[in-house]
Amino acid sequence: MRKSLLALLLLTAGGLAYAGVPLKENHPERYTVVKGDTLWDISAKFLSKPWKWPQIWHVNPQVENPHLIYPGDVLSLVYIDGQPRLMLDRGASRGTIKLSPTVRSTPMAEAIPAIPLGAINSFLLSNRIVDSAEDFETTPYVVAGNAERVISGKDDRVYARGTFPNDEPVYGIFRQGRVYVDPETKEFLGINADDIGTGERIAEEGDITTLMLSRSTQEIRLGDRLFSTEHRTLNSSFMPSEPANEIRGLILDVPRGVTQIGQFDVVTLNKGARDGLVEGNVLAVYKTGETVRDRITGERVKIPDERAGLLMVFRTYEKLSYGLVLVATRQLAVMDKVRNP
Repeated sequence: MRKSLLALLLLTAGGLAYAGVPLKENHPERYTVVKGDTLWDISAKFLSKPWKWPQIWHVNPQVENPHLIYPGDVLSLVYIDGQPRLMLDRGASRGTIKLSPTVRSTPMAEAIPAIPLGAINSFLLSNRIVDSAEDFETTPYVVAGNAERVISGKDDRVYARGTFPNDEPVYGIFRQGRVYVDPETKEFLGINADDIGTGERIAEEGDITTLMLSRSTQEIRLGDRLFSTEHRTLNSSFMPSEPANEIRGLILDVPRGVTQIGQFDVVTLNKGARDGLVEGNVLAVYKTGETVRDRITGERVKIPDERAGLLMVFRTYEKLSYGLVLVATRQLAVMDKVRNP
């Protein structure tokens, strides 16, 4: 009887461990990290809920900075006190390194990123959120082009009027994009600033500054605004996590202009840092259920919302944030809901 009771308790304890951090069916016992992996990819190999990774992460105290994972490292699934844990075995060798008397601009071995950075690096160079309309109205603007041109491009000179906030030599040139207003509260949330070029300051006279255009993504026009560089680096090593607060938000926009949202598309959310979102937070995406007519009773009936994907927040502003869609089981769209996973 005692043995039966003990077995039942152990089984129950094991079930609770699995319930807390559900392992994926047919998960590997060991996995060797390869170049091109991301933290999300590896988490998804072991767990049904990849954002639960930190709960089973068991670092090796002999490994310096164990939160960085490199190609060649081995992850092993073990059980400690009946609970699943992932152990890190730092690879003894990360390949043969040929020494030569040259300057190396990148590390010998780079840690794998949390998410596919290539999907958002180009986006981050060309998009930013401006928190207030006043910022657009008070920042310097293009007042004229060289030789009275009304449109300019790369290698042209332009003239800007206004007070530059600092002595930075290079400024981004932006055009006001979509103004974001919360669909439910009608609160102003911010403005999407569309990047159209870069200018280098070469001369000043009074409140007129001369700039040489070093880059342009489209024609630069009179009235376009200049902003200093946004000094924010993309964190490539954050861990996927659940939001600390309850999040009930919406997808407001797809900044790249597409109407159909799929895997690795960037979306704008109507929730930000003030709502408790931080970089690395994972959110579930829900399709809003349609309202249909019941042919039997004639009533209008709303179909339940359906979970249709996962996204990870990779940049937050005060009232808005950018997220990268990591999983989409069906086509997503603007005004789809985001919730805690």
